[in-house]
Amino acid sequence: MAISATSKSCQIENLQVVEDIFDVVDERDRVIGSAPRRWVHRTKLLHRAVHILVHDGRGRVFLQKRSSKKDSHPDKWDSSASGHVDTGEDYLKAAVREMHEEIGLLEAPEALVEIGRLKASAATDQEFMRVYRVRSEGPFTLNPEEISEGRFWEVSEIREACRQRPGEFATAFKTIVGQFL
Repeated sequence: MAISATSKSCQIENLQVVEDIFDVVDERDRVIGSAPRRWVHRTKLLHRAVHILVHDGRGRVFLQKRSSKKDSHPDKWDSSASGHVDTGEDYLKAAVREMHEEIGLLEAPEALVEIGRLKASAATDQEFMRVYRVRSEGPFTLNPEEISEGRFWEVSEIREACRQRPGEFATAFKTIVGQFL
């Protein structure tokens, strides 16, 4: 195996390392550049994310428990689906992609309703967020790389659990609960 490095990159022959690239944004959510995921997180650059809340016909919300393999908030309960907006992607496209990748739900973009926005802050891991709602009964196909389990919860049950056991929930999700559920 040959390794070569320059001031701009490190290349390992016959091995390609793929890392998500995110748009970096300013305090008004305007794109000012792009950078690899790890760099964005390590240096706390402002970037974008989406959260989707899947409601069933009874008003319950499907929550996922993040996999222990996740680099942030492992083993924590979170929105039905969530993720970063990739470079060049808009929020709605990211929401549709994340729903499909994480829980196997493929809905037309028109089925998603934007219910709110959050400004980037420490509570959102420096992410500008758009929160969407969609109705579905499932069944869902959980991506084991992303999710260890999932189930429908009553909204009152979510609120109570966040109040009594806040350590079991992802930080941004608790903010979403407080503002949109």
